[in-house]
Amino acid sequence: MENRNFQLDTEWNMIHYPPQPNGFGVLIIGDDRHYVNKTNSFWTQNEGKKQLVQSLLEKGYTIFYSNLYGKNWGSSEACNLAKRLYEFIIRTEILNQKIHIIAEGMGALIAIKLMNEMKGSIRSIVLFNPILSLIEHLEREKEHKFFFKKLCNEISIAFHLDEDELFSFLQKNKDFKLEEADLPVKIFHILHDGKSYYQSNSLKKTSANWEKRKLPIFVSYVLPEKRSAIPKQIILFFQEYEKAL
Repeated sequence: MENRNFQLDTEWNMIHYPPQPNGFGVLIIGDDRHYVNKTNSFWTQNEGKKQLVQSLLEKGYTIFYSNLYGKNWGSSEACNLAKRLYEFIIRTEILNQKIHIIAEGMGALIAIKLMNEMKGSIRSIVLFNPILSLIEHLEREKEHKFFFKKLCNEISIAFHLDEDELFSFLQKNKDFKLEEADLPVKIFHILHDGKSYYQSNSLKKTSANWEKRKLPIFVSYVLPEKRSAIPKQIILFFQEYEKAL
């Protein structure tokens, strides 16, 4: 796997080069466990993530991502760095200017912002167990007191706020909505624990509304033992939106 690590601002970034490039780029935006350092990343160390990267490389995709300040929770700072990374990659690599995005969990918060701010530069989006609204996520976590306190602390740090300012800040700064961008989106919701089953009920209600409005947002619910089929489905989804350059 040929790759290169480099820094933008203070953050490490990584680009993976395919053996036979197809001219399309994929920006990955990770969840709260995601990291990139000067030698490797979560996507090269975690076996499942590595298999997905390898599958995309074999089909010719150039893959790139950033550490994005760690647990950024969709902060403007992290979003701006993601845009800078896109601009750097498009300037330095031979790629089609319209990219695909893969985002997981917390990473969906940045992906949705990019969909609204960079609509003309994005081809399609794939989301894994996405957090679609930060304030709704916080509301759902309130009953888990220990995790809720930890979450509030992480988000406050990411947004440079005192914890007592957090809710008023989030209420004033409304989330972008996934459906506002009108871009093709494929959501994989992996049912790996009780929490994910609980979250799937909320997603089912929202997706019924998307379906009624005939929006190009498609949801698949996946059992853990069926994860191995996901890379093939992602590649077919990407290829569907590569017909018009």
